[in-house]
Amino acid sequence: MDFFNEIASYVSGLSSVELSYLFVVLFMFTLAVIDLTVGVSNDAVNFLSAAVGSKAAKIKHVLIVAALGVFVGASFSSGMMDVARHGIFDPGFFTFENVMCIYLAVVISDVFLLDLFNSLGLPTSTTVSMVFELLGASFITALISSGSSGLGMLNTDRALTIIISIFLSVAIAFVFGLVVQWISRILFTFHYRKNLGAKIGLYGGFATTAIIYFMLVKGLKGSAIVGYLPQDFHDFIYEDTAFFLLVAFVFFTILMQLLHWCRVNVLKVVVLMGTFSLAMAFAGNDLVNFIGVTLAGFESFKDLVANGNGAVDSFTMGSLNLPAKTNVLFLIGAGAVMVYALFTSKKARKVLQTSIDLSSQQNEENELFGTSSIARNMVRAVSKCVDAVSRNTPAGVKRWIGKRFTPLEEREDVAFDLVRASVNLVLAGLLIAVGTSFKLPLSTTYVTFMVGMGSSLADRAWGRESAVYRVTGVVSVVGGWFITAGAAFIIAAFVSSIMNFGGVIAMYVMIALVIYLLIRSHVNYNKKKSTEKVDEKMLVVLKSDDQAEVWNNLMLHAADTLTHTLAFSADTYKVMFESFSKDALRPLKSSLIKIVEEKSFMKKERRAETRGLQRIDQQLAFERSTWYHLCTNSCQQMLNTLTRIGEPMKEHADNSFSPLSKVYVDEFSPYCRDVYNVLKDINEIIQTGNYEASEEVSARAKNLKHSLANLRKEQTMRLHQSQGSLRMDFVYLNLIQESHELLSEVRNLLRGSNKFFAPLNEQ
Repeated sequence: MDFFNEIASYVSGLSSVELSYLFVVLFMFTLAVIDLTVGVSNDAVNFLSAAVGSKAAKIKHVLIVAALGVFVGASFSSGMMDVARHGIFDPGFFTFENVMCIYLAVVISDVFLLDLFNSLGLPTSTTVSMVFELLGASFITALISSGSSGLGMLNTDRALTIIISIFLSVAIAFVFGLVVQWISRILFTFHYRKNLGAKIGLYGGFATTAIIYFMLVKGLKGSAIVGYLPQDFHDFIYEDTAFFLLVAFVFFTILMQLLHWCRVNVLKVVVLMGTFSLAMAFAGNDLVNFIGVTLAGFESFKDLVANGNGAVDSFTMGSLNLPAKTNVLFLIGAGAVMVYALFTSKKARKVLQTSIDLSSQQNEENELFGTSSIARNMVRAVSKCVDAVSRNTPAGVKRWIGKRFTPLEEREDVAFDLVRASVNLVLAGLLIAVGTSFKLPLSTTYVTFMVGMGSSLADRAWGRESAVYRVTGVVSVVGGWFITAGAAFIIAAFVSSIMNFGGVIAMYVMIALVIYLLIRSHVNYNKKKSTEKVDEKMLVVLKSDDQAEVWNNLMLHAADTLTHTLAFSADTYKVMFESFSKDALRPLKSSLIKIVEEKSFMKKERRAETRGLQRIDQQLAFERSTWYHLCTNSCQQMLNTLTRIGEPMKEHADNSFSPLSKVYVDEFSPYCRDVYNVLKDINEIIQTGNYEASEEVSARAKNLKHSLANLRKEQTMRLHQSQGSLRMDFVYLNLIQESHELLSEVRNLLRGSNKFFAPLNEQ
């Protein structure tokens, strides 16, 4: 009760201006909590992908290890909060009002950017987001308040150093990942369980020492926990680091060799230790990206209340140049929020899946990205270089290297093995630690992602069948990082300029807009997830070891896919004719977009179901695969037919040509209804599995084809006698012809499905 009385007394002592900014600060805290959850969704991939992709432990155990690292790192966060206070700009030149415009613009822009990338399933850098948002907001604020002379208020040298080191780390991490993984694979091969021997002690000792070094240098140096270490031990670690690392290497080499002899999987130990250390470093050093700006705004408000006398437009914020002294309760609270987000965020799993899929050893995985001309040209150029090197390499050397890179028949649910997982974690930690020792702040997202991409390339995970997809994915992700920088700068500058000119009122308007957009984003994301077409649970069932179970579930899955496409085709066909008859352009455009999405859906489902066919009895697969492919080809052709119907209609309506005449509308409407009914009836037959009426429906479709053929002849004769719009006549003729083709394909689908879904004793 006393606590609430103190709060009430404090609030009652504030002026009206201070009260208005108190609400802004409270809203920034709310956004900071959102930013923490969104940021964990984005950055979880940094420390989870290696352990999850290699199945080093059950995912719940991996999450527990990572959560411990996150909580420890956040609770003993190092003094990185100064970056938000005075790392990018000199607060002594800015008034309280200016500083609040900058900080509010940063948190608003940050939430939107991270939420956008997480919804797309793409990892991005929270460090880059914060740096460029601070730079953009402070840049425009300096220009507004002081004109061109205001650029001297920015710490441009410091900002440039951060930017260059961040983007340079992309190339460095990729090259080191490629080289180190190639050497590791030469040493251990894919048959690493038979090639560990005495090497595993040395490898485990080196890896563990590297992780310890990473934890001490990057994770804990400068943090509060270091202050509790005995002075002698502190000096031993940080003053005589080389000797400390030598002792650690000898100790852990012996320990890891002993563990190996005791049949403990040393590689799993290394992977889990690496997961903990990266999670701890992420929370300890990247926490400033999520709450640093909000805490700086809170400290600014406290300084205003204590010393500013409500002069928001003249009281300067030189106090922010002092070192940050963050309340430990804020750090513990932030750690708790991050742990909660780590266990509950669905978006984190989506971003994680992107990174794992792009580095997966399983070339038959569903590719998340298509192809691009850049990727195709890069793959073609690299293939030529590889072929040239191969021609000039002695045959004996090629055979020896080829044996070292011959993959095992691994479990299908393992994206890569423990050797690559340990390399990813250890190397990422080392690169970040080395960068820190040279005072170069590196992005954990960029380093860990690019190390993973380089190691997967060295491991030959990018085969000829998947390379172009993987390269497209990497280019998309890296391109997204550069877009992040520009977007962060522009958005923050735009939001800050509005608030600088509009004052507190503009801040409140932006806050209301943010609340609305966040709610809409959440609703749209849930809607998208609820209508997700890929049945992940079914795809897991298809990987069962029981061939009979796989066959039964494959039939259920295939039936769902076919009926989905049939229902879509029937509805789209009807919508397109009715829209064209009413000269409505928007539904035609929407239908063509949905057809493209449906084609992508069909492609993914067909790939998954083909993998299921490979897992059933060989004789059964031989008997049924022909009919399955007939069904899927028919579905694909149906969608192509709908495209050929819709594109001329859309072009005709888009150019505002003469609409379809009432004579043609009345003439074709019965045919449209009959085609629609045939598609719906066949859909019901496949859905129920009752093919008793299949012959009757097929006969109706055949008769309807004859009727359309006669109508086509009649329309062809009209073309020679037409006095009206030839463009309209040709579009109408195209509709008749493609409707005829649509019926041919749906009859093939009915015949193929009857054979494919027939009971096993019938054929």
